[in-house]
Amino acid sequence: MKRLNSTHVIKLTILGVAIGCAIPALAKDANSLDTIQVTSTRSELAIKKSLASVTVITRADIEQSQAPDLADLLSHQSGLDIVRSGGSGSIVSIFTRGSNSNHTLILIDGVRVNNAIQGSFDVSNLPVAMVERIEIVRGPRAALWGSDAIGGVIQIFTREPRQFAELRAGSYGRAEFDAGFGVGDEESNFGVVLGYGRLTGFSATNAAAFGFNPDDDGYDNRHILVRGQTVFGNQRVSAFALATKANIDFDQGVTDQDNRQIGLNMSGDISERWQHSLSLSNSYENLETPAYGSVFGSRRLALDWVNTIDVNEQNRFNVGVNWSREKGFSEDYGVLSIDETRRNTGLFASWYGEFDANRFELALRHEDNSQFDGKTTAQAAWGLQINDSLRFRASWGQGFRAPNFNELYYPGFFGFYAGNPNLRPEESNSVELGFRWDQDSRQQWELSAFRTRVDALIAFEGLNSSAINISKAALDGAEASYKFKGEIFSLTTNASWLDARNDITDEKLLRRADRKLNVTTNIKINDQWNWGLDFQAASERPDFGASTAGYGRVDARVSYHFADAWTLEARLENLGDKDYQLIQGYNTAGRSGLITLRWNGKN
Repeated sequence: MKRLNSTHVIKLTILGVAIGCAIPALAKDANSLDTIQVTSTRSELAIKKSLASVTVITRADIEQSQAPDLADLLSHQSGLDIVRSGGSGSIVSIFTRGSNSNHTLILIDGVRVNNAIQGSFDVSNLPVAMVERIEIVRGPRAALWGSDAIGGVIQIFTREPRQFAELRAGSYGRAEFDAGFGVGDEESNFGVVLGYGRLTGFSATNAAAFGFNPDDDGYDNRHILVRGQTVFGNQRVSAFALATKANIDFDQGVTDQDNRQIGLNMSGDISERWQHSLSLSNSYENLETPAYGSVFGSRRLALDWVNTIDVNEQNRFNVGVNWSREKGFSEDYGVLSIDETRRNTGLFASWYGEFDANRFELALRHEDNSQFDGKTTAQAAWGLQINDSLRFRASWGQGFRAPNFNELYYPGFFGFYAGNPNLRPEESNSVELGFRWDQDSRQQWELSAFRTRVDALIAFEGLNSSAINISKAALDGAEASYKFKGEIFSLTTNASWLDARNDITDEKLLRRADRKLNVTTNIKINDQWNWGLDFQAASERPDFGASTAGYGRVDARVSYHFADAWTLEARLENLGDKDYQLIQGYNTAGRSGLITLRWNGKN
């Protein structure tokens, strides 16, 4: 297969942007390209006012994409490298702006879900049918969210209570069903979403993988979401419970994975200018692999209280406290190898201000952790409204990641690869410059450039390959995007340039592509028919042993709204049947199809 070099990717970027400039004449009317997000500042703020690089994916965007899972959906977003060890259900790693896969904080309805054992969260087992919207914030947010937010934050909001049903069937034995039921009004409501899916799959590995077995590696997933809320005076009380149980085949056996998240929240006005949000949550993950006799699990109980004070129309303060208790455990052939608990208390304060054409943001947070000494992080940003359509922003921020329980306490194998309880947190410093140009009410251009340095990276390179703070990383890059949204035609294109290296050896970091390009188009033929094309290209990725080749992939989709609330959708992936890998030794799907019958009932 022919490799895509950086010149090819840049040419494709220019082509995508040129198409975006030429097509707007097709549109009759336009919709606003702006929306509200909460993740970047922990309080509601329009994206156009944000001093960070933010993307919001709505429920309408999710349905239009016809993405079969979250990994596919996120892979089309700027600044994210998504790699998966096989087909649906296989482990998914997210590299945000070249940072490590455990440097992205994942939240579900505000609940931190990065597990304490391995430090990351696998999105492969959270079905897209249970997702209402996603907010992606690129760049460090440790001063607001604490540990793990070195590369960025991805917050997933679960589906709002409503009636719907989705039936999907496709290649590799895919069969899925999801349904939702909701009652109530805007103030008080209750809803349930449940579903089941399975695939017979394809062989996750090839001959380049250790222990290769050419059998099909299947997957099944059962899941349920319960949500509700009501109002007491000027306080809104809401709660959710989410559970997924998946069985993932691999060459040597089956992995059983359980995930559960529960959240209770009370929010509202304390006074005319003072709002608060008080949350109690519990997150649990358990991963069992009988073939290896291993069990890994973690549990986190957390309490968050965030206060937002609007001093006036130009100045807002956020003050908050977070307390959590994390427990991690693991077993090998019935012998308990890790059984540890730690506590963390975080205090933070932030200020967002507007003066004439200037916007400012300052944040400071201090962590008191029972496992390591206290940690203080800060961030600052400035924005300038050059004119009605052009905005400039500059920011600086610190990040850190607390060592996970494997890195701290794992006993190792026959004295090798042991954890180290004296590890320090990983630390980072980032600077970023960005421009946004709202060409008109339909078109938006955005450019970001960043430089991140990560110190005290944890690596198993000490005595007998034990865990030590030794590595350093240098991450430099730029991201460009163009969006057009009209009544008939819409287009989104983004390109990423990245140089991610070990700052000591100057070697490129594994499994990050230097160049990426995504182009998504949609055309509304009439009130019934819509169709679109998605193009994705990436340069080669360095990996263990050998690099994986660059690739280009095209997907096509069509939808037919044939009756009130009923839609039939069809998606054809990898039209060119490209044979490519994201991880050395692991296969990706060839040409494949997906058909969805969707009913969106009245709320």
